Amino acid sequence: MQKKRGRRVLKFIVWGLVAVLVLGIGGIVAWSQIGVMQAEPGPLADVKSNSAIQVEDADQGIVLSPADGESDQGLVFVPGAKVDPWAYAPILQSLAEEGVTVVITRPWLNLAFFDLRGLDAFTSAAPEIDDWGVGGHSLGGVRACQLAADADALVLFGSYCSNDVSDSGLSVLSISGSEDGLSTPAKIEAARDMLPADAEMVEIDGASHASFGDYGPQAGDGSPTISDEQMHAEVAELLASFFAELPSS
Repeated sequence: MQKKRGRRVLKFIVWGLVAVLVLGIGGIVAWSQIGVMQAEPGPLADVKSNSAIQVEDADQGIVLSPADGESDQGLVFVPGAKVDPWAYAPILQSLAEEGVTVVITRPWLNLAFFDLRGLDAFTSAAPEIDDWGVGGHSLGGVRACQLAADADALVLFGSYCSNDVSDSGLSVLSISGSEDGLSTPAKIEAARDMLPADAEMVEIDGASHASFGDYGPQAGDGSPTISDEQMHAEVAELLASFFAELPSS
């Protein structure tokens, strides 16, 4: 009798734990799909009508490449948490215009830390390219740092590394914003020692966290004092210079 009662209690506990696990997973999945910040239609329409580049919605992600097909460098870019990947196409299209193929990933559950795929899952979109950089915005930048061991360069938008790449020999460009209320200037500085000593650190005056993508305002962020057009122009200049100076294999 006592044994049967013990089995019933154990069964009850096991099924209770299963129910909690299922509800927890379901809650995470639901949360990841609610409140995703969508790409603004105007800037995205400009990208899709840009005759200087090709835009492909591929299995590996959103691929931006030069219209003439000539490209010997690439960038895999990881979006910030719960941000529509298309929101980064406007600020990254300048790279494709300069001959760099860009693959914007679609993180699992819209959260980069759930996406365990390696860099080659995305570089396979352009297998003819040998020289690849990896980059990301916010949480996407944190994930990019984790993928950087397989890349030739690292690009951070309003982000910082949680793993140490200071002795990696990577070429690094870190772009931040003076008005960023999430990846604040203080947080960027606090994690500076995770990057190589010669990393290029640029703070754009007037830029907020959401200035790095075209998806509208973001909760907890500061107020930008720079226009979207000026932000795009400054980032385009920084990216073009950075990729032009990267050594080729």
